[in-house]
Amino acid sequence: MKTEETLILGIETSCDETSAAVVAVGNRILSSLVSSQVELHARFGGVVPEIASRHHLILVNTLIDKALQEAGITFGDLQAVAVSHGPGLVGALLVGVATAKALAYALRLPLVAVNHLQAHLYANYLAGAPRHYPAVVLVVSGGHTELLLLPEADSIVPLGRTIDDAAGEAFDKVARHLELGYPGGPLIDKLAREGNPQAVKFPRAWLEEENRFSFSFSGLKTAVINHLYHARRRGEAVNMADLVASFQEALVEVLVEKTALAAAEYNARSVLLAGGVAANSSLRRRMELRLAAALPPVKFYVPPLDLCTDNAAMIAAAAYPLYRRKQFASLDLNAYPGLTIEDSNS
Repeated sequence: MKTEETLILGIETSCDETSAAVVAVGNRILSSLVSSQVELHARFGGVVPEIASRHHLILVNTLIDKALQEAGITFGDLQAVAVSHGPGLVGALLVGVATAKALAYALRLPLVAVNHLQAHLYANYLAGAPRHYPAVVLVVSGGHTELLLLPEADSIVPLGRTIDDAAGEAFDKVARHLELGYPGGPLIDKLAREGNPQAVKFPRAWLEEENRFSFSFSGLKTAVINHLYHARRRGEAVNMADLVASFQEALVEVLVEKTALAAAEYNARSVLLAGGVAANSSLRRRMELRLAAALPPVKFYVPPLDLCTDNAAMIAAAAYPLYRRKQFASLDLNAYPGLTIEDSNS
C-alpha cells in the first residue's frame, strides 16, 4: 500500500506487554497488537523481569510482522520506527530498543525514542480527545502516578508524582496481601462493587502545601494490612468487599481531588486520564462527576480500556510530533529504566 501519509511502526516492551502497532499521521490506528503475559506472572504475584524479557524476545518479531499485515503495508511503506526506551524494566526495554535499532538500521529509517509516560497521554488523542490547552493530565499506571500540566502544544510541566508507592503498586500489594490474585487492580475494582466504600475510614495522604500535587499511597496500603491483621487477631470476621471498597475509595478520592485542584489552579480547559489504572471504573466515574461539578465545569477525557494499558499505538502516536521536528535517536540508543518526564523535556 503506497501512501503519502506518515506511517510509523511503534514497538512497546517496557514491562509485561509485548506490542507492535502502525499509526498513520499520529492519530489513526492501522493496526495494534498486544500480547499480555499476565497468566505467566500471576503465580508469582507480580512481574518477574527475566521471564518478561525472554517472552518479549520470543514474541516481538512475530507481532511486528502481524502488525504490518493487519495494516496492509510492508516495511517499505514505513517512514519511521518508534520505541519506548524508558521508564520500565531494563531487560524488557532492551528487547524493544534492540529490535527497533536493528529495523531502523536495516531499513534506513529514522529511529524515534519515546518516553513511555508521555506516550500514555497520547492514548487520549488516538481516541479523539481534542487538544485544548492548558490541560491537566493524570497518568496512573503500575509503577507511576504523575500529575502533569500541558500549558501548550508539545510542552509538558510536571506538577507532582508519587513519593512512594504508585497507585497501581498499592492495588497490587494490597491484593497480594489479601490473597486476591494478580493483577490486583481489576480484581479489587470488581470486588469493590459489592462492598460499602464507607465501611472503613482509611487515611488520605494530602501532604503539605509545597507537595500538594504529589501522592503517597504507602501509608494507605499499610493501614489496610494493619486493619486486616488486627481484625483477625480479635477473631472478627472481615468483609473483603467492604475492605477493598473502602481502600479503593480512599485512593481514588486523593487522585480525583488533587487532579481537580490542579485543574482549578491552572484554569485547565480539559483533564486527561491515562495509564493502566485509568481502566478503574470508580476512578473514571468519580473523575467525570467531580470535574462536571467544578465551577466552571472542566471537560474530561479518558481512553477506551484497550488503550489504557501499555500498547505500541500510543508509542507511535507520541513519536509523530518528534518525527515532524526531526528529533531522531542515534543507533547507540540505550534503555533508561529510570527515565522521567524531565529527562525527555531537557
